[in-house]
Amino acid sequence: MSWLRDRLGRAVVLAYAAALLLPGPGLWLRHAHSLPLGEAGNLPVVTAPLLLSLVLFSAGLQVPVRALGTLLRRPIALLAGLVLHLAIPLLAIPAVAFLLRQTPDTDGGSGLVTAMILIVAMPVAAGATVWTGKGDGDQPTMVGLVLASTLLSPLTIPLIISVLLPLLSGGYAGTLAQAAHTTHSGFALVGVVLPCAAGILCRLAVPAPWLGRVLGVVAPVALAGSLVLTYINASGALGSFLSHPRPLLLAAAMAVATLVCVLSFAVGRGAARLLRLDASAASSLTLACGMNNSSASAVLITTTLPDRPHLLLPVLAYGLLQKTAANRVVRREPGRSVGPVPPLCAR
Repeated sequence: MSWLRDRLGRAVVLAYAAALLLPGPGLWLRHAHSLPLGEAGNLPVVTAPLLLSLVLFSAGLQVPVRALGTLLRRPIALLAGLVLHLAIPLLAIPAVAFLLRQTPDTDGGSGLVTAMILIVAMPVAAGATVWTGKGDGDQPTMVGLVLASTLLSPLTIPLIISVLLPLLSGGYAGTLAQAAHTTHSGFALVGVVLPCAAGILCRLAVPAPWLGRVLGVVAPVALAGSLVLTYINASGALGSFLSHPRPLLLAAAMAVATLVCVLSFAVGRGAARLLRLDASAASSLTLACGMNNSSASAVLITTTLPDRPHLLLPVLAYGLLQKTAANRVVRREPGRSVGPVPPLCAR
């Protein structure tokens, strides 16, 4: 597991390359298929949501729930992370929409804005806990931020989408309204919250001597599943791009994803300095601000907007960029503080 995690960046790049060179299997897996059950009929199966549930279940299974008690003594980073998680979309997306309206694009960049809204509205990525561990960050704070943002997502996702809906023009406003309706009708609860909660409950129910064995099986399978999910999403975006090349769209998607990613990480870093957090808590807060569950947004686009695969381009770009930025955050010198540390924030 450690060997694969250490090479996760290269594995993601290989998944992107496979999607570019051999998109066929990924495109086939994007569609619903029937699983024969004999006399009971057929069971419709959609691969991407199942893989997302597996990844989130594994994330919940790895949550050290008892360690969260320390947050009661140091809740500042947790509360700040939740507030910024809601505030960053309201700061970054209008700025992006304004800049795109200055371009000659006929719809004012509404397609890219739609994709970015669906990214920043998602909860904190469960993978942020892995980066926190690599950088000697505040793990309880990060776990709390992942859990809290995930549990609140059935409320926060539709709220963020509804607030930013007026920024869109043309058919994209209706498209995003459809996605908001989907989250209201259960995507966030069934697709995001329940798998994570099931993993947490399973961890609490499994006897301690067995937990290591269960994790030894589930965690590697989920990590492999996340790579397959990356391949499926990339196949949808890159397969469409190959059949109808749009270099300007690709460049714009990279530029927009870079801008939002840099703004998100910068806001988190600035908030950590303002709150005078110690280095470990500052690292966790910065990662939580910049890392969103791009897999969930890609699944939402795939399931609700199958006719607009080009919207996956900024999602893929953001997913790669946030991992690159996270690597830079955790490579900062361990123990280096971001400012004077008040007694309240001392570890």
